[in-house]
Amino acid sequence: MSMDTAGRRDRLRAIAAERGLDAVLITELLNVRYLTGFTGSNGALLLRTDAPDLFGTDGRYTTQAATQVPDVEVLVDRATVAGLARAAVRGGAGRIGFESHVVTVDGLAGLEKVLADAAAGGTVPELTSVRRAVEALRAVKDADEVDALRRACAVADTALAELAAEGALRPGRTELQVGRELDARMMYLGAEGPSFETIVAAGANSAIPHHRPDATVLREGDFLKLDFGATVDGYHSDMTRTLVLGQAADWQREVYELVAAAQAAGRAALAVGADVVAVDAAARDVIAAAGHAEHFSHGLGHGVGLEIHEAPGIGPLGAGTLTAGMAVTVEPGVYLPGHGGVRIEDTLVVTDDEPELLTLTSKELLVL
Repeated sequence: MSMDTAGRRDRLRAIAAERGLDAVLITELLNVRYLTGFTGSNGALLLRTDAPDLFGTDGRYTTQAATQVPDVEVLVDRATVAGLARAAVRGGAGRIGFESHVVTVDGLAGLEKVLADAAAGGTVPELTSVRRAVEALRAVKDADEVDALRRACAVADTALAELAAEGALRPGRTELQVGRELDARMMYLGAEGPSFETIVAAGANSAIPHHRPDATVLREGDFLKLDFGATVDGYHSDMTRTLVLGQAADWQREVYELVAAAQAAGRAALAVGADVVAVDAAARDVIAAAGHAEHFSHGLGHGVGLEIHEAPGIGPLGAGTLTAGMAVTVEPGVYLPGHGGVRIEDTLVVTDDEPELLTLTSKELLVL
């Protein structure tokens, strides 16, 4: 998949130059992937404001780096980060940015020592945190990324539709059986794997927001909550649907309709410039007005992309506003301990217009 990695590096270069940095050392692997296209398990990037960038890896990945990162000079060094740091000193870098949210205390001490040794009595470059600068860039998706997300969501939609059509979601089966079949079907349909550990929660288990599937048997009259996603080209989809096995009781329809109304309100609030706390409140207020405030215990949603949970966070503790190109989930829930719960979740992309819905499975209460 062709991604404009050079354009992304240039956007980061502009930020670095603005902050008075000569170079930035990118060590978070997913950020390295975002900026270069490299998918191996050891890679780092020395991004420079006034000299060519340098991609670092070790001997296992020489061929892969040549293929995936053809437009950046490659430094092959087992001590990858140290090798890049020494190159930065040789290039005369005075201020180097680093990712303080991923570098360990020991890693920082090691980096400082390498820089001091490389400077050999000269001026030691100053290290300064760029914090989550790359994550902030990643929060806004380009057309290629939205395409990958669209395909990931389509795999999940198709997998669920096929299992439902085949009668795989029926009383007498266990949560684990259903979860494993969903995962296998997504991979058969082209996913690299599930986006995260698939949640299958039947009956009272559906009242547990992140229940892990177990040997619980699906029974007639149960809520069945399915929260799952597919990974395609490194991008993650995320969707939750709650259905009823057999006849739906009045209380089940009532809770379902409440969550569906809250979810619609949350989706409608996704607009350019909207405050993430206000988007959360749009859905939360619907649930609170019905007297279920304490039964909605988590944030309304989160960004999705190379990670299943990434910026922006949409919740009472979130910060910031939405921008066109952000891919986010809207997933309110009402959980009644001991009885059951409902969560309805979509992945959407914020646009200048209506948000684009990527998870297309119906949100009508499905009674199987």
